[in-house]
Amino acid sequence: MTPVLLLAAEKESAEVTDWAARIGWVAGLALFVALVYWLMREGWKWRGTLQGDLPELPVSPDDPGPALLTMTGRYHGSTTAGQWLDRIVARGLGTRSRAELTLTDAGLDVVRPGASDFFVPVAQLREARLDKGIAGKVLTEGGLLVVTWAHGDRLIDSGFRSDHAAEHTAWVDTINSMIEKNTREGAER
Repeated sequence: MTPVLLLAAEKESAEVTDWAARIGWVAGLALFVALVYWLMREGWKWRGTLQGDLPELPVSPDDPGPALLTMTGRYHGSTTAGQWLDRIVARGLGTRSRAELTLTDAGLDVVRPGASDFFVPVAQLREARLDKGIAGKVLTEGGLLVVTWAHGDRLIDSGFRSDHAAEHTAWVDTINSMIEKNTREGAER
């Protein structure tokens, strides 16, 4: 055999001889990951405590009327209006989930399997727009339906993504025309 072939044939990985050090490193890494997870969980709970003054979420009326629009998709979360990174976690608003939205003359009904449902009366709706992001979710321009609504003394932005993104424009137009109509009727009284 030539010397080059002998060198290539002799290369092997070194056997692990210090198992205690290796196990120590793995255990240390696992403890570090657990600590980071625990700190994130405590931060989430603390944010919920700070937002504890948020009133209970409204529930859907017994007879909300006929559906003007319906949509299935995802609920991506709620933030303080105008501050797309200030997530609201109180009352379950921070929980991402599937969502079924129904818009009626009474307001916006948000049904979330596995999370708490809520209802936004038409008088509390403030604006609907297309946006590209909300805390924890960034999409292409116009890929997110954001509905601004009043709850207690706060304005809240809630982000939704339809299974069929082409529906978003109809939702924006319909909600904004409902708000305009409601504002006009309120001014006439």
